[in-house]
Amino acid sequence: MNSYDDSADGAGQAPEAANSPARVGTVVWGLTVVALAALLIISRLDIVALNGTYVLIGLMIGAGAALIIGGLLSARRRDNKPTTGKS
Repeated sequence: MNSYDDSADGAGQAPEAANSPARVGTVVWGLTVVALAALLIISRLDIVALNGTYVLIGLMIGAGAALIIGGLLSARRRDNKPTTGKS
């Protein structure tokens, strides 16, 4: 048995799984957390006074819209792949 493994990731996964893009939800929630942290820093520096309720409502509306749009775009991209004829 040879110790050299010429597979792409060495874990035995299919090549498609190794090249999969980041999930929409992960990106959206990551951006939401970064935006919330930036707003907290801005409010602590007294650059602008923020109402916490309005900030959270705005972030949730933005995150929800981004999740819906990202999901639709992801589903559209997935539908364009050719089928192999196997079930």
